[in-house]
Amino acid sequence: MASAPSINLIVAVTDDDWFNLLRRMPDLKEVNFWAPSDSTFKALKPGELFLFKLRAPYNAIVGGGVFTHANSLPCSLAWEAFGAANGASSAHEMRARISKYRRAAPGDRSDFAIGCRILTQPFFLDEPDWIPVPASWSKNIVQFKTYNTGDHEGSQLWDAVSERLARMPAYEHVLGDRFGAPAMVRPRLGQGAFRVVITDLYERRCAISRERTLPALEAAHIRPYSEGGEHEASNGLLLRRDIHSLFDAGYVTVTPSLHFEVSRRIREEFDNGKHYYELHGQQIIVPGDPTQRPDAGALRWHNEQCFKG
Repeated sequence: MASAPSINLIVAVTDDDWFNLLRRMPDLKEVNFWAPSDSTFKALKPGELFLFKLRAPYNAIVGGGVFTHANSLPCSLAWEAFGAANGASSAHEMRARISKYRRAAPGDRSDFAIGCRILTQPFFLDEPDWIPVPASWSKNIVQFKTYNTGDHEGSQLWDAVSERLARMPAYEHVLGDRFGAPAMVRPRLGQGAFRVVITDLYERRCAISRERTLPALEAAHIRPYSEGGEHEASNGLLLRRDIHSLFDAGYVTVTPSLHFEVSRRIREEFDNGKHYYELHGQQIIVPGDPTQRPDAGALRWHNEQCFKG
């Protein structure tokens, strides 16, 4: 019988403040484990485990989550997407930390680009359950170290995490029924992760207007979460903010054939809308991966239940 494929885990160093604020937040669905620079992160694939450890004198693994996505964002947009799930109590506090780590000059008002490592299904261990770092961990590591379940230490880490989560009802859902043999975990996107994933899938351009001014772009749910829609790529579109508002209000839609349509009601109700009518009928731009494109059923729902015609 073929053995199960091995997967990676990483152990990353974090601050006490980040950890202590987040572990007190109830019903936390996602966190942003950010780095003060916009360095590229390729250590994990979506669905692998991202663990975090406290600095000395603790030197213990204290929690983790399912890695979902990594990119760089201006710190203002990272705050807008995740709020306190960034591990800071305010945007001002978060920016002050980034500024300190970057050794920014006093008075520097830059909207710093930071590295975002987005974790879903986060978990936080009680102190008696903290996991000692593997023997190979070096005190000189300042960011993270990668382990693999095909190796002894990586397998021990997986088993230690699995055993603890199995005893914690609040977190037993994290690995689902995957205790034992290491396996990828399907990330369950939260609102912030949904926004970031959609932003990158559409290459930071509005699917309709091709606008690329990032602060003006928003991730739109085709079928709203309140109406049974999910935080899934196939239920999302990246839209310019004004088009997003019109889409949610039913004044514009996207057909299952991926064409943009504008309601006559804009002209009738507002005696306006020339710019939007110029876009009427054009085919929208979608991700290259067919599995990430807008779901035809969700678009049909929007056409039938939301669009004003």
